[in-house]
Amino acid sequence: MSAPRRRWSPMLLAGSGLLAVGALAALLRYQLVEPPALGERCAAAGMIDGWCTLRSWVVAGFLGNAFGYAALAAGGLALLRQRAWTAWLAAALGAFALELYCYQSGALALLVGAVLLVRGAPRRQQHGEAGQRIQTQP
Repeated sequence: MSAPRRRWSPMLLAGSGLLAVGALAALLRYQLVEPPALGERCAAAGMIDGWCTLRSWVVAGFLGNAFGYAALAAGGLALLRQRAWTAWLAAALGAFALELYCYQSGALALLVGAVLLVRGAPRRQQHGEAGQRIQTQP
């Protein structure tokens, strides 16, 4: 019973991390960027507040498509390296970019990262257990 649990724990951890990144991006979008009252307050205050500075960085990030470019770079790295952490990074940055208005590049990076994560899970399980060898039959 412990073998299936151990096999799926890295995937559950990766999925939980992706959900946390998505929740952070949603929090930034719906609590920091979209409320018109905060935008008006920041415009009137001249960005003295720390929240206004963070808001301006987030807005500049999606207006310049910086989140999308970072997600695409992580997706390219994941395709080149074929490692679980690069696939997770591509998926996480893709989810972040997707939530923060960089739809096309975020969706591509999320897709690349998720496919590499899922594709690598059985391979890591198969090659990760010592003592098991797969032999072809003649």
